[in-house]
Amino acid sequence: MEYIDNLPTMDLMRSEQMTYVQLIIPVESAHRAVSYLGQLGLLQFRDISCSCQTIRYIESYCHGSGIALLGDRIDQERTLTTIYTGHSQAMHHLNDGKSPFQRTFVNQVKRCAEMSRKLRFFKEQIHKAGLLPSPHPASQPDIELEELEIQLAEHEHELIEMNSNTEKLQQTYNELLEFRMVLQKSGDFLISSGSQIDGQETELDENVHINNNYADTASLLEQDSRPGPSNQSGVRFISGIISKSQVMRFERMVFRTTRGNMLFNQAPADDQIIDPSSHDTVEKTIFVVFFSGEQARTKILKICDAFGANCYPVPEDATKRRQITREVLSRLAELETTLEAGLRHQQKALTSIGFHITKWLNMVRREKSVYDTLNMLNFDVTKKCLVGEGWCPIFAKLKIQEALQRATFDSNSQVGIIFHVMDSIELPPTYFRTNHFTKAYQEIVDAYGVAKYQEANPAVYTIITFPFLFAVMFGDWGHGICLLFGALFLKAREKKLSSQKLGSFMEMLFGGRYVLLLMSIFSIYCGVIYNEFFSIPFHIFGHSAYGCRDATCSDASSIGLVKYRDAYPFGVDPSWRGSRSELPFLNSLKMKMSILFGVAHMNLGIILSYFNARYFSNSLDIKYQFVPQMIFLNSLFGYLSLLIIIKWCTGSQADLYHVMIYMFLSPFEDLGENQLFWGQGVIQVILLLLAIIAVPWMLFPKPFILRRLHTERFQGRTYGILGTSDMHTDEEPDSARQPHHEEFNFTEVFVHQMIHSIEFVLGAVSNTASYLRLWALSLAHSELSTVFYEKVLLLAWGYNNIIIRLVGLAVFAFATAFVLLMMETLSALLHSLRLHWVEFQNKFFDGDGYKFRPFSFAALGDDDD
Repeated sequence: MEYIDNLPTMDLMRSEQMTYVQLIIPVESAHRAVSYLGQLGLLQFRDISCSCQTIRYIESYCHGSGIALLGDRIDQERTLTTIYTGHSQAMHHLNDGKSPFQRTFVNQVKRCAEMSRKLRFFKEQIHKAGLLPSPHPASQPDIELEELEIQLAEHEHELIEMNSNTEKLQQTYNELLEFRMVLQKSGDFLISSGSQIDGQETELDENVHINNNYADTASLLEQDSRPGPSNQSGVRFISGIISKSQVMRFERMVFRTTRGNMLFNQAPADDQIIDPSSHDTVEKTIFVVFFSGEQARTKILKICDAFGANCYPVPEDATKRRQITREVLSRLAELETTLEAGLRHQQKALTSIGFHITKWLNMVRREKSVYDTLNMLNFDVTKKCLVGEGWCPIFAKLKIQEALQRATFDSNSQVGIIFHVMDSIELPPTYFRTNHFTKAYQEIVDAYGVAKYQEANPAVYTIITFPFLFAVMFGDWGHGICLLFGALFLKAREKKLSSQKLGSFMEMLFGGRYVLLLMSIFSIYCGVIYNEFFSIPFHIFGHSAYGCRDATCSDASSIGLVKYRDAYPFGVDPSWRGSRSELPFLNSLKMKMSILFGVAHMNLGIILSYFNARYFSNSLDIKYQFVPQMIFLNSLFGYLSLLIIIKWCTGSQADLYHVMIYMFLSPFEDLGENQLFWGQGVIQVILLLLAIIAVPWMLFPKPFILRRLHTERFQGRTYGILGTSDMHTDEEPDSARQPHHEEFNFTEVFVHQMIHSIEFVLGAVSNTASYLRLWALSLAHSELSTVFYEKVLLLAWGYNNIIIRLVGLAVFAFATAFVLLMMETLSALLHSLRLHWVEFQNKFFDGDGYKFRPFSFAALGDDDD
């Protein structure tokens, strides 16, 4: 045991050792200190509301930590008062029960949120303009947050004003464009109608035009829009433009309103109108409605208003129409020039913003996170210092102290930041230092549950066992090579893909590139053992050990194969493929191999429970959990694994099903021809008794021993530290330093132990059977591959037609890619995941910890805006 204790520790086997620390930060250096800690990313702050320590505590700490207090007693007291003013008062619980809108730095957080809103507005405008923000921020001297706030407000005001002007100009341009098209199409209608109205021009009054944006053309229009005495009777018309999707309903409504006393002409608009608000193109239709009577005119105008149709006055005289058309075209040319100039100015402004927006986003995101973190600290009533608490790894203490010293120096503070370690009863967070290779495997474990602090980490073994069990189900070295190419492609483009924003599926695939790499390598290895290359066997390691007895077995489908050479050196002999005994042989091989892997995997989990118990000095778990579990599992299924190995080595024809069944039903019965070694019957009886004894061994001793220890502790036989009544009066209810006393409930402990024991006993059977999925999926993958090869590729290749062959090859490639390389890969991946989460990790892994989430700028994402 001493040898085991002296072994060097593994980086991933146990989480990093954590410590609970307290910071006392002067106000003038608080912002810079938190910023430096965010750059370091190794301290997890707690949202505290604990009482502050008095000057006497700080003085004792300063003496204990070697902090020099220079001068006489008065100077020393002045220094201590500067570090923490208000020595006669305790800190008020400022954060206790306060909402986020009542914290100290809420105004700064609101300012940052407002700046984030403006930056998001800039990004939307850049995206609408079809521009791309610069991925590399332009070199610009650092600016203060206040200066950036002013700049963002100016840019926002400028963009809003430009958008408003552009929208107004675009609206005017659209109306003029519509007016030009209405003039053109209405003139065609009027000419074709052959109207005989003598000297009457039936145009609309000036108030018919819905939008009063034609002051410049009023000189011509007003002359024709004044109704004369002849307008009181005869045929009139209203011309306008309406959305194409509304034409049918509009015409039907006008027809019903006028009771059919109207003539409706329509024509599609030549140009598409751009909506100034959504920038979408809208298809419209020009219409002219001929009617009679003032009452019908009023009704039609109301219908136009209801359907959003724009009506325009059109003179019947062709000369006046041409004059108005020329004037409208002149205005359109002026507006086009104005719009193009405005668009160039807007793009120039957005391009300038795009060069700096990435840097501004990062700056605002960081500042907001800094103020959010400052709100987690505690402010004393005199507003002179902030007190913060949190967790950090032990190896990071020196780095944190250096960062705090640098913050004190850079902020020109006269008082240093006090950093010291505190005791904590709360369970520390779990932190594993991972790299690009191990991160994906750690995420697989964390998806099930985060390891408890210092608990054995399953990811250490998952790195090998997860891709290996996948390969056992997926084994085909042809398919494995295809997966290898995919993994190597992701690895070759690692730098480029890591800097891009990927979709959810591609991001998951890229994050698991090293998992895919090991899965492909193990698939090639298992495929070589199975001797399958797209279901085709090859004589890779020499000639087969079997040959034909005579010429009748040349097709290798009869029983005429005899062994005339030493066994095939590595993997499955290629002669098994296509023989009558292929399926029984492979079934037997893969089923027994699955049981061996499963028992070994579960034993590894139980052994890890021993290392957990030994690490936490829990002798009860070793004696009354680890030992009976090992005895029970190996008395039954460890013995079965031993029988499998002996049968393989001796070539015995013993029926292992009969051996295991009658081990329980008739333990004293003679085994007969099923006996594999001398003394097997006696050993079976002993193993069966050990398995029976192991069940109460797991169930009864531990709860009663725990109750006895609890009783002794509170009867004075085991003494603890006596505490005073005010021992924890200054502790916050949620503080990590406050002890939490839990009552011992024997019934609850006994029921929990009984559930755990029953779960293990039943799970030993069900989990072993669960590993048979290795055999089932491996067989399914092999048979599917064989079907696609023989019934698709070979069948198509049997025709002497190039088209049929190409079609067969395409179908085979499609089936291989989408069924075998995608669906089968996903299936084997999920089954391997289940074997690790359930069958392996439930033997030792609690998974009730919580992640170490330090305050880090690197962890900030786009969602933190």
